[in-house]
Amino acid sequence: MISNQVGIDLFSVMNAKHWSLPLSHPDQEVRTGSAQGVIDSIETAAVIGASTVLLVPAVVNPEISYEDAYSRSQAEIKNLIPVSEEKNVKISIENVWNKFLLSPIEFVNYIDEFESDCIGAYFDVGNILLYGYPQHWIRSIGNRMDKVHIKGFNTNGFRWTGLIEDCSIDWNSVMAALSDISYDGYITAELGVDQNDPIGGTHKISQDMDLIIAGEV
Repeated sequence: MISNQVGIDLFSVMNAKHWSLPLSHPDQEVRTGSAQGVIDSIETAAVIGASTVLLVPAVVNPEISYEDAYSRSQAEIKNLIPVSEEKNVKISIENVWNKFLLSPIEFVNYIDEFESDCIGAYFDVGNILLYGYPQHWIRSIGNRMDKVHIKGFNTNGFRWTGLIEDCSIDWNSVMAALSDISYDGYITAELGVDQNDPIGGTHKISQDMDLIIAGEV
């Protein structure tokens, strides 16, 4: 593959259907379509050598109750575990703004109830600032941690930022927490492209990541 030729690791795939066809939807046909999207993602991951499929497990809205989102999504994900095991690709749950799994205790219980090493956590540091502190969540997640996303967020202005400038995240505390749980996996910056300077903007993200990982913020 071209990625191998240029030295790029393809380590995760994001399921494309978990927002438009949520696993918590009341219509079984919709849930089946969503589950097929996860299967397709697992198969893609297996082909390209990726070890993880990122999954938003459910969506809560006026038509979908919290309890229904919990039970429906777990039922569907349990049915996907044999495919995950067969392909040796983990399904990892991401924390997003879906009004679901709003505490670290609930998040880890949700994962543990599958009783499978094939289900892990894909933790997004920036997403959690809306309702928590990333260093707390990281320690709660512990060895369930599979992969990590980072992005910047300002809690005063309620807006996305760069990784360091104007960002409310205590990066040194985040890295200390990751060290405490012995996490040594991938950390991916999930930020938009600087339309005015895409190359320079990418280098800036890389430089900021170097400072964050080194604990020098």
